[in-house]
Amino acid sequence: MSLYQGKEPHRPSTGREDTDEVRRLSINPFYGEADPVSAMNSAPPKHRLPDGPMPPATAYQLVHDELMLDGNARLNLATFVTTWMEPQADVLMSECRDKNMIDKDEYPRTAELEQRCVTMLADLWHAPDPAKAVGCSTTGSSEACMLAGMALKRRWARRNADRYPATARPNLVMGINVQVCWEKFCDFWEVEMRQVPMEGDRFHLDPAAAAELCDENTIGVVAVLGSTFDGSYEPVADLCAALDALQERTGLDIPVHVDGASGAMIAPFLDEDLVWDFRLPRVASINTSGHKYGLVYPGVGWALWRSSEALPDELVFRVNYLGGEMPTFALNFSRPGAQVVAQYYTFLRLGRDGYRAVQQTARDIATGLARKIDEFGDFRLLTRGDELPVFAFTTADHVTAFDVFDVSRRLRERGWLVPAYTFPKNREDLAVLRVVCRNGFSADLAELLLADLERLLPELRRQDAPLSRDKAAATAFHH
Repeated sequence: MSLYQGKEPHRPSTGREDTDEVRRLSINPFYGEADPVSAMNSAPPKHRLPDGPMPPATAYQLVHDELMLDGNARLNLATFVTTWMEPQADVLMSECRDKNMIDKDEYPRTAELEQRCVTMLADLWHAPDPAKAVGCSTTGSSEACMLAGMALKRRWARRNADRYPATARPNLVMGINVQVCWEKFCDFWEVEMRQVPMEGDRFHLDPAAAAELCDENTIGVVAVLGSTFDGSYEPVADLCAALDALQERTGLDIPVHVDGASGAMIAPFLDEDLVWDFRLPRVASINTSGHKYGLVYPGVGWALWRSSEALPDELVFRVNYLGGEMPTFALNFSRPGAQVVAQYYTFLRLGRDGYRAVQQTARDIATGLARKIDEFGDFRLLTRGDELPVFAFTTADHVTAFDVFDVSRRLRERGWLVPAYTFPKNREDLAVLRVVCRNGFSADLAELLLADLERLLPELRRQDAPLSRDKAAATAFHH
């Protein structure tokens, strides 16, 4: 979650009287109840608790009006997060939002639905024995990645008890394109982050380069099934083969964690022949975001381990909570059961064929949209949306009048949130736009986006040069 610092209420330099007048004028008399002048005569303070209560309809309207300044989630092509669910899912979530997910003794059916989801995912990801796979729900992929990293570190510490912590410092190998949660994990749990940089037109991890970074202190290698930078899959099977070869040469047995925040809910339905999951013996754990291509509102994620051997038992707490013993492995404790119930609903509602249809539609829209953007001639595609339904593109070499930041800014004027950002180390020279196609982003909306882009291009072409701006501060890049 974001970290905020409290701030003093803004007070105009002309004095308190003006501030009181602004508060008086900030409240619409119609917000009162039967008599519009009897209920309130000024807006409540914004940075301290009001002195007294107000009618619920008034509180609602004040909050509602301020939130109108947020962007339209359905037009947010930066986010991977689900922005539409069926009304029946809304009802179920409303019925379950007061259930504490952690209290499995009091809400045993909610706990049962969580376990069913884990088993369904274990089966979907080809666990050797889905009934023996271990897993849990989380608040999202970030927590799931933290748990997977903790398990990797603890397994390594067990094997190196004679050296750790006295003389050995653990490290974790990954591509530089990983989500920021991995940087947080390494910082919070004191693990050295070893990153494979981008090179040329390779925008994610290289298996051979990853294997070269491994040594006796490596707790694991992270492979990303669906990079947020460009939507491409990392070659998990090739990575495992490189680590197999490393083990043959050196004896080092390095496990792999697959960060499938998005791709783990795409590949099983659209790329069934792609081997990336528990079919590879070296893959110890997998995470995904139920609230991304799992098609559930935020926030829910899932972390699964191949078997109980992959998750050290000492990390699992057994808590006597509200009358029953409860095993738990989580960074969070109390949280609502609504999202887990919504995930089970979606699994039940769609099944394999339904998920395949939804994800194929998203991919078809992505590839079609990428092709039409390419046809404008002003842009160069980096990816085409044929892995994740996500593609990245930059301006063509001959374009000098505008850049991707200009395009992002002008599209925002039309309500579209299309992020522009620069790539990391070794490709800082490359700035791109990225489009995420999700369920709910229809072909009609794609046509509207194209029409707005086509309408803006003549104006952008007439510019003398890209508008001056601090590109380092302008990313609108959301995971």
